Amino acid sequence: MKKIEAIIKPHKLESVKTALLQEGIEGMTVSEVKGYGRQQGHNEIYRGAEYIVEFVPKIKIEIVVSSEKYAKKVVDAIKKYAKTGKIGDGKIFIYDISKTIRIRTDEEDEEAL
Repeated sequence: MKKIEAIIKPHKLESVKTALLQEGIEGMTVSEVKGYGRQQGHNEIYRGAEYIVEFVPKIKIEIVVSSEKYAKKVVDAIKKYAKTGKIGDGKIFIYDISKTIRIRTDEEDEEAL
């Protein structure tokens, strides 16, 4: 089992979600997060005053899949539909999952997904 975690721009969430659904990926967790990488935030003007936005709003998507085949589908869809070609497009992290348990039914591993 694999966990794919992706940090993307907020306006790309709908297109990524649609692409994942078309690939048969139905479950995901989405969180609103803030952070910065190489872009180091940016300057904005509000009511005539300039201020620095150090932490940029992002979306974090977390998906657990049963196989390497599905992990590749998820990664390919995120890469294709989250990309703008500009700084701040985000990152994808892939982890091995050793155990999954569905609390309601006690199902484990692939059956729990």
